[in-house]
Amino acid sequence: MSDRRTAIRKEILDLFRNEGKRTFRPKEVAKRLGYAEQADYRLCRELLEELESTGKIQRIKGNQFGLRPKGTSLEGVLSVHPHGYGFIRVEGVSEDYYVKGRRMYTALDGDTVRFVVAARKPGDERREAEILEILRRGRKDAVGTLEHSGSYAVVVPDDRRLIHDIFVDLESLGDAQHGDKVQVSIDSFEHRGGAPRGHILKVIGSADDPSIQTVALAMSIGVDVDFPPAALEEANAFADDIPASEIRRREDFREQTVFTIDPVDAKDFDDALHLRSLPGGNWELGIHIADVAHYVRPGTDLDRAAQERGTSVYLVDRVIPMLPEHLSNSICSLNPGVDRLSFSCVVELTPAGETVDFRVAEGVICSAFRLSYEEAQEIILGLHTDHPLTDTLQTLNRMAKSLRDKRFDHGSIDFDVREVRVELDENGRPVRIVPRERRDAHRLIEEYMLMANRLVAKRYGDGDHRFVFRIHDPPDAERIAQLASYVGAFGHELPHQQGVVTPKALNTLLRSVTGRPEAPVIEEAALRSMSRARYDVENHGHYGLAADFYTHFTSPIRRYPDLLVHRLVREHMDGERRVDPEGLAALAKHCSEREQVATEAERESIQLKKVEYVQDHVGEEHPGVITGVSRFGVYIELTELLVEGMVHVRNMDDYYEYDERSFSLVGRRSGRRYRPGDPVRVLIAGADLEKREIDFEFA
Repeated sequence: MSDRRTAIRKEILDLFRNEGKRTFRPKEVAKRLGYAEQADYRLCRELLEELESTGKIQRIKGNQFGLRPKGTSLEGVLSVHPHGYGFIRVEGVSEDYYVKGRRMYTALDGDTVRFVVAARKPGDERREAEILEILRRGRKDAVGTLEHSGSYAVVVPDDRRLIHDIFVDLESLGDAQHGDKVQVSIDSFEHRGGAPRGHILKVIGSADDPSIQTVALAMSIGVDVDFPPAALEEANAFADDIPASEIRRREDFREQTVFTIDPVDAKDFDDALHLRSLPGGNWELGIHIADVAHYVRPGTDLDRAAQERGTSVYLVDRVIPMLPEHLSNSICSLNPGVDRLSFSCVVELTPAGETVDFRVAEGVICSAFRLSYEEAQEIILGLHTDHPLTDTLQTLNRMAKSLRDKRFDHGSIDFDVREVRVELDENGRPVRIVPRERRDAHRLIEEYMLMANRLVAKRYGDGDHRFVFRIHDPPDAERIAQLASYVGAFGHELPHQQGVVTPKALNTLLRSVTGRPEAPVIEEAALRSMSRARYDVENHGHYGLAADFYTHFTSPIRRYPDLLVHRLVREHMDGERRVDPEGLAALAKHCSEREQVATEAERESIQLKKVEYVQDHVGEEHPGVITGVSRFGVYIELTELLVEGMVHVRNMDDYYEYDERSFSLVGRRSGRRYRPGDPVRVLIAGADLEKREIDFEFA
């Protein structure tokens, strides 16, 4: 802004402040300030519009302006919808504020903004807001496709919540070519009618490369791909050998038959088990967790990089680790046949799996077997009777089933929502989509990790100790009332008291729909009605697990909260402070936010490959099941291809109206009804890779 514009802008503001509640037309402002020239009048008018858009003054009526009164604004975080409108979330306020596109000012998705709330009109279902000022930008950069026409260049963001193209400084293009996926800075966005401006930070690769598409998608959501050089240098400096002095001061578990069970393609092994019989008939179970805290110390560049990431991200075609690979896949990973440092939970169990005693020890282990889930399942089923772990795994499986049954009887909710796995060829292209099986081997590991997390939380989180809990609040009463109404349309019942529901009632519902056509729809609806689990320094318990105390302790290679918990447990054991108490609550919140980013990236990477897979099936007819209905159309999952898409109302054969009581669309002329759970046949009409959307038409 020039000195002259700045001076006139200040004079205008001073005029309004001195005149209090008076309002002025643009010509009156120019006259009072002594600007008689037409060019000066135009500048005054332009500056009035600018001051109004930034919230310094307000348009009272027609063409009159006045000073905006103080004390009437709020602060919140903006989430933008791809269609151009947004919602502002204010901490401590349950209802979001709706923002029309023209009221967005220059805010971008993720910005912290100051805004005012419009008066609610009769019949309005939501409160409308107008953004006045950007307090903090939520994004410093974006990822997208470069479009370069010679005289100018823009980046079209991959994240559809960034609804503006970003103009690029041509001098920053470097080797970037038209059609490349790039990372671009967001340097400025000053005028509502303009566009953000930035410069190229990094060329990711060709937009046509499937592997580039996936990593660019993750980056666009906020996933860090590259480690800072200083963090890599620290990680690579660790030697594979463990000093003898370190082994001597630890409990030695190397004589025990320790083993891991993980996905067949896993490279980072967080946890291992051993089981040995004790005199009198009880069992000693060792739950050995990688001792990441021994290597990653607070205040180091390595720790800062891990903290910023918060978690590893498991995309459809790769893992973006929280720690550099030298640590995550080697030094810390509990690989077979090599000595590794552990933080071990040693539990004495009865034959029925009840805990008799428990302790935490710094240990050293040497894993004897690295099993995949498939191999472990075969051993459990007795298909390898000569395997050294046959008795161990079958005993662990028997106790795990007993523990699982007791957990559900105690109120833990039995969610078993189906997941899918996208299989890729050597070029990263999808070749099939298959259900992800959860069998006894998966549940065995899950049960003992839950056990360790509960025991550690109870031992070290009870009392006045500083701790980080994994909490899960009871579901929102309004959502439960809506769920009860929803399942009632299918003839099922969910008893509740004004939206307060017991876990036992939810379990009864989930078991009652098992094997029925509507089961996947109701299971998904029940899951969506739940609160989101998060990390907190205040313990509120874990509703879904019916646990008074719960934490995350068992995956420090891939989750930063687990690393934090390891440090806090050591504090209690040694009586020494290692974690900054002031920043612990903020760090727990940060980890919850990073978890959400990772979850979104993982989900969207799978959806990307689903859409790519369906592109080869456009024009085909397939059977499906309706998974949801809205005023805009019908959502359907194909039972064979395992992908979900939508039949839009504009492509249906009648004028359809939404029936809220039955959650269905009803044809006005035909009376035809579409509701969740109904089987249908559809034509695959289109698959948009950029929008990650699949369109169907009824066959």
